[in-house]
Amino acid sequence: MDSSPFLQRYKDSPVKWRAFSPETLAEAEAADKPIFLSIGDAACHWCHVMAKESFANEAIAAQLNADFIPVLVDKLQRPDLDQLYQAAGGLMGFSGGWPLTMFLTTKGAPWMCVGYVPHEPRGGNPGFKALLDDATMRWTKDRATTENSSVVMCDQIENFFNRDMSGSADGIQLDLASMRIGQRFDIFNGGFAGFGTNLMKFPSVPLVQVLWRAYLRSSLPQFLQLVSGALDHMLMGGLYDHVGGGFFRHTQDEAWQVPNFEKTLAENALLLDMMTELWQFNRNDLCGSRIEGTVEWLMREMQLPGGGFAASLDSDTDGESGRYYMWSEAEIDAVLTGTFSQRFKSVYSVDKEGVYASGWNVLRRQIMAGNQLSAADEALMAKQRALLLKARDKRTHPARNDLLLADANGLAIAALVQAGMAFERPEWGQAAGAAYDHVVKALGDGDILYHSDFDGKRGAKGFVDDYANMARAALILWEATGEKRFLDDAKRWTKTLDTHFWDKNRGGYCTVADDADKLVVRIRSIYDLPVPSGNSTMVSVLTRLALITGEEDYGNRGRNILGAFVEEINRSYITAGAMLTGLENFATGFQTVVVGPRDNIKTQELLRAIWGRALPYRLIYQVDDTADLPPGHPAYGKPMQSGQPTVYLCQRTTCAQPITSPVTLAQALTLPAKLLVGEG
Repeated sequence: MDSSPFLQRYKDSPVKWRAFSPETLAEAEAADKPIFLSIGDAACHWCHVMAKESFANEAIAAQLNADFIPVLVDKLQRPDLDQLYQAAGGLMGFSGGWPLTMFLTTKGAPWMCVGYVPHEPRGGNPGFKALLDDATMRWTKDRATTENSSVVMCDQIENFFNRDMSGSADGIQLDLASMRIGQRFDIFNGGFAGFGTNLMKFPSVPLVQVLWRAYLRSSLPQFLQLVSGALDHMLMGGLYDHVGGGFFRHTQDEAWQVPNFEKTLAENALLLDMMTELWQFNRNDLCGSRIEGTVEWLMREMQLPGGGFAASLDSDTDGESGRYYMWSEAEIDAVLTGTFSQRFKSVYSVDKEGVYASGWNVLRRQIMAGNQLSAADEALMAKQRALLLKARDKRTHPARNDLLLADANGLAIAALVQAGMAFERPEWGQAAGAAYDHVVKALGDGDILYHSDFDGKRGAKGFVDDYANMARAALILWEATGEKRFLDDAKRWTKTLDTHFWDKNRGGYCTVADDADKLVVRIRSIYDLPVPSGNSTMVSVLTRLALITGEEDYGNRGRNILGAFVEEINRSYITAGAMLTGLENFATGFQTVVVGPRDNIKTQELLRAIWGRALPYRLIYQVDDTADLPPGHPAYGKPMQSGQPTVYLCQRTTCAQPITSPVTLAQALTLPAKLLVGEG
């Protein structure tokens, strides 16, 4: 119980929790008892509530221990189990989320699912004891029906993830998918619209990326309006922590006013990447401010000893969700005495009634025409926010989940490098490099990656998302530094995926390796969860490796991934945003070849011009001489012009005319990729 902060919380529980393992399944088989599975997370409010209400109750614990094999899973530590059983829950009508409470056969097959269960009957839900009584009755009195339903459920899960979805990669309808996604966006409040009574808003960054790229391709203002509307609400509303920086996981309402107060590394990394691209496009001051605030938060609150970043911050403080982040009007007045607090309260929507609960305010800024503040007002707000941060720091802090995750750190490293290069902030890139080295040291073992580490104890071996995101981070570090070790790492991890994760019958990478403990279904997926799908990320990684090395096998593998999932991409583009952006990377094949010594001032000027432009599909390839490129590269053998560092813009087999001026280069890079390259 000591391999993650979440599991540590249950070490003194009266429930005799087991880990999910072959040994536990064998124990269930020998005892002929069903498995009670609880999947949760250290930052999950309702997980804490259910633990306090029910799992700490001696009578409930005794019933669980007597009639079931209780299994506790940290969703961050075992995303494979979470993905599997969340899918099962969805097929059973569960809307998803945590805690996930599920009953399994002795072989791990699901047959009943619920979420949070109140201790006593409430809101039409049975109490915890009644749930256990019902499950026991089904297992003992109607065993045949129960086991048959579990077999049917496993068949449905197998079909959901592993049916034939193949077709020609050329059949993926990128422009149509972009339009359909745009039609599902909320044009008034911004962001992806929910269903029915579910008004929660998530950042849904992969979908925003699809719309953003559609605008860069087409210049249609409708796409830019949707992207700007979504980002404005995320950056101005309650999703952003206006005092301490960083973003909460989602809001509880469609207007982005009241957040769920959990902060995750993965979500912040994705938003940091998206904001950087928008800033590169239009030097948006709001994005610039939020980028700086988010990076400061990462450095101040999320860095682990030795490098790397923690997984998340809890939503609760002393058992109360969001208390650390909320303010009463009286507290604001007291902290901001003598600094014109009334102006602050007006800008950040603070009043006596509050918005979260009676008297409690979530700081947020309104979006309306003419709401832009003067430079003097912004300076005043910055001073006041600093005073509030100092005062807030005296409160009890939310618990930090110090789990080191390879996939989330890969996202954060890549985002920090790109922001650091765009803003010319080398210290951000240095922090990213230190995090990378720490992850490789803590989680690497030759060609193998592990998924997690906590206090020197490694968790399960890496999943596809770990290899994909760390390979992507390595390639972005290679672009920024030119260090060969990063390229070598990306190639090694890709080889591990090809050897141990590839589905030889249907194509695509499976979530787990071929030597992992067997689950009831071995999943291969393109669905974006908190971390974008590993298959989607690998399309981009493989495309980059093909361009860098000239080796066709990488490109063919990327095409095979796209071909393996064509039917599902076209059917369910809402859940596969990252695959659509991967497709564009693959189809564009655009690279900027910078020829000249890296330490040459003019070479650096050219590189800065590229990093300063919004080119999400680009590859930056710097060489001292084009003879260093792989034979067959379209720029191979092309010289520097008049002995000056030179850029060749290349797409597939063609390069444009050489460019030596940073100004000319910056102007050229404002065009869509298809217009950048002519006959060279």
